[in-house]
Amino acid sequence: MSLLESPSFETISSAIKSTTHPDGSYVLALTSLGNYYVSSASAPSNAIHLFDKSFLKCVQTLKGHQNATTTLRTVRGIGGSDRHMLLSAGKDGCVIAWDERSGTPTIQMTTSGRSRTVLSCDASHDGLTVAAGTDLQKEDAFILYWDPRKPTVPLRVHGSTHSDDITAVHFLKNSPSPTSGQILLSASTDGLVSTSNSAEDDEDEAVLNVGSWGCSISQAGWIRGSSANRVWAASDMETFSCWSNELDMLQNCDIRHPSIHSHGRTWVTDYLITCHNTKRSDSNLAVFVGSNEGDVALLSSSNVSDSSAPWTINSAWANGHTGVVRSVLWDEAHEILVTGGEDSKISTWRCPLPGQFSRFDKSVQDENAMDMDSTILKRERDDEMDISESEPVRIFLSTTF
Repeated sequence: MSLLESPSFETISSAIKSTTHPDGSYVLALTSLGNYYVSSASAPSNAIHLFDKSFLKCVQTLKGHQNATTTLRTVRGIGGSDRHMLLSAGKDGCVIAWDERSGTPTIQMTTSGRSRTVLSCDASHDGLTVAAGTDLQKEDAFILYWDPRKPTVPLRVHGSTHSDDITAVHFLKNSPSPTSGQILLSASTDGLVSTSNSAEDDEDEAVLNVGSWGCSISQAGWIRGSSANRVWAASDMETFSCWSNELDMLQNCDIRHPSIHSHGRTWVTDYLITCHNTKRSDSNLAVFVGSNEGDVALLSSSNVSDSSAPWTINSAWANGHTGVVRSVLWDEAHEILVTGGEDSKISTWRCPLPGQFSRFDKSVQDENAMDMDSTILKRERDDEMDISESEPVRIFLSTTF
């Protein structure tokens, strides 16, 4: 496998801003909510921190989950709400939709009967279904579905789709077909990727397609396409795979193999951090990888479905972390990359759009580029959150359920 250097390749070695978790914990996950970047902290803190986007200052802390927060994401319109909300899952067996304005749970969904660790969660595009994947206890690992308007008991439980920890669940979103919004992708350490109809009570009828990789799957997600959707997955062994909409395997590679040693420059991948569907293109998947020294790089393939297609290194961010980078968030709207690591550090970086991801020419990119301290972003921040000027900023350091 070859790794090409993009003509616009750049190593960025100076962060815009950096901060650390108040409790010194690992940064496990990052997401964006209005004028905040949001992070989840490792145990024993388990807190969820909200950082102002312009100044990267922690302005609010949510208590999080009692026994570790396992998933953190931003979803739209849970239970009929018209606003974006934080959704988290934890080892305490709960899935929580948060109201960051009050610092308290808006909706708390729990597993029925014996408490189970929830490893993954997502909400449907219409916000009327929440799905979660559990760990394996005895011989069962479950996909749980809730109607968030009735959160005390799962709407349905599927227990035979997977036979081990369910590490990822993702609804198919932004699809023109209403019924496509009911399709749930799931992946597990049992080596299977699966798609299911979340509205079907009978699990045998619910499962649509199954693909077997034969290795423990740690991450998975949809690849948006204009003609057909595909699926990406990553294993615990740092291998990357691409699957068709019917879950036929299209590519299987060790993401550590593509490396570059030229022009006095060296890049060797040690691990895959995550993948990102860029909003600028429906054909390219951004693959973020890291080095054990704490550097991050953006890789892409001209065709992730073709194992013979070369990989390209588009950008690298260096000297920002010491050790493993656990999470990245690409804020495409402002060309900002946010990174979080085991060193407890969160950094924002300039993230120029690689040519193959951009629908615009370079002059338009430069015109639209936005500094994190710009008055435009500050105005956007106020408009997004719709907070009155007279309302003080509230800080919640020890919110309890």
